[in-house]
Amino acid sequence: MPDFAEPLARLIAEFKHLPGIGQKSAQRLAFHVLRAGREDAERLSQAILDVKDKLGLCALCNNISDSEECQFCRDPNRDPKLVCVVEEPHNIVGIETTRQFNGRYHVLHGALSPLRGIGPESLKIKGLVERIGQGEIAEVIVATNPTVEGEATAVYLSRLLKPLGVKVTRIGMGIPVGSDIEFADEVTISKAMEGRREM
Repeated sequence: MPDFAEPLARLIAEFKHLPGIGQKSAQRLAFHVLRAGREDAERLSQAILDVKDKLGLCALCNNISDSEECQFCRDPNRDPKLVCVVEEPHNIVGIETTRQFNGRYHVLHGALSPLRGIGPESLKIKGLVERIGQGEIAEVIVATNPTVEGEATAVYLSRLLKPLGVKVTRIGMGIPVGSDIEFADEVTISKAMEGRREM
């Protein structure tokens, strides 16, 4: 690695801690900041600080929020009886882009992974059970990722929540639109066959 002045080397090292940023990308970002005006650097640093200082978790669903409740929980036009459970706050973005879901959310902040020491007590499940206990929720859509951990979490939630008298469904999975069956792996095709529906 070339020698850089200490402040620049430190900035490069910090950028490298970001996901998906390697040495070259970190250097490009650091040199961009160096060339930018002081006002631009101040806006960037203030935006980073604001994310840390002004954001927290929604008291109801654990989504990222700048107030007591997130935008989805505050929205009176959303159906409070329909809740979609996701692993992380950024998973909500994918669901919202479809403009098909008009319920609310519950964010677990992870998935079950015994090998990494993540059990049910590590996830934000208690609030969901409490919401169901209040009679607020009629259906829970489990939208965890199609990974071993996501599947284990979905099965666990189903077994935990069904006895509470709530309908528990799982998002459909299978072959993506625009792809060929010949390129799909056996698990994907298996899930697609399980999730088939009448036409």
